[in-house]
Amino acid sequence: MKTRSVCALLLALMLLALAGCGKKEDHPQPEDPNVTQEEGAVPVHLVCSNGSITLRFSLEKGHWLWADDKTFPLDESYALALLETVQGIESLPPVTTAAQLADYGLDSPTKYVTVTDSQGASVTYRLGKESDGSVYVYREGAEATVYAVPDLMSQIGRSIYDMMALPELPQLTAENVTSLTVTVGERTLTLTPAEGAWTADGRDVTDQLADLTAWLGDMHLAACVDWRPSAGAAALCGLDKPAVTLTAAYTHAGADRSLTLTVGGQRGAGYCVSVSDDDTVYLMSAEALAPLLTLAQSGLE
Repeated sequence: MKTRSVCALLLALMLLALAGCGKKEDHPQPEDPNVTQEEGAVPVHLVCSNGSITLRFSLEKGHWLWADDKTFPLDESYALALLETVQGIESLPPVTTAAQLADYGLDSPTKYVTVTDSQGASVTYRLGKESDGSVYVYREGAEATVYAVPDLMSQIGRSIYDMMALPELPQLTAENVTSLTVTVGERTLTLTPAEGAWTADGRDVTDQLADLTAWLGDMHLAACVDWRPSAGAAALCGLDKPAVTLTAAYTHAGADRSLTLTVGGQRGAGYCVSVSDDDTVYLMSAEALAPLLTLAQSGLE
């Protein structure tokens, strides 16, 4: 009997071993490349209104564009910053007072931001009164919860021109400029670089041009005044009878280039300007233009 029990035990162990060998290790199955994987929803449309200005943005090929005219050179950092603010609203601590919506200016709000995702789902936030740099907000469908959101009103208070990616102007120095021409009415002054210095009519005027050449090496536009202006915009901005015109012949990457900066009338703390063949009206600060305007008024006396 004892021998038969031992044999039975050995047989059972052998069967277990064989069962273990026959069991295959589970491996995750590779994804079928022919089956489209469902992607998570991402924001693709963004609409904001401050009660008087409504701006619409859309995400296309990975970039945010102004939906009303997708050729507009939008600085998409503005849309990205607004989207980040809106997406963070409901992570803020809610306002906990028991006041009514009217106390927050939210009883009949006209200001709003709407985000729509790639699956067509939309969320709208309504904006009310401002307080200490924040604005009171609720999400449509969840009016009972009010948030105080900082910076949101300033973000939706901009015009589309405030969001333009301004063109970069060439940085002009005695090393890359062939000639500069300053024109005021019928008067013309030509400046020529020579071995790092500047001359006018054969005279060395480098010291007299110190402020101007410092500006030429760091020219920047301040803002957009009018994009794709109407026919009469140039006259309204004083560009039909410019205060001064700067024409520069220069080289860049071994190629000959030219720049024409036309300075028109004053607007606020700056002057309306146009750049070469670009019909957009820009603004350049009066402080930045001071060396050129001074040269235009007094010459090199």
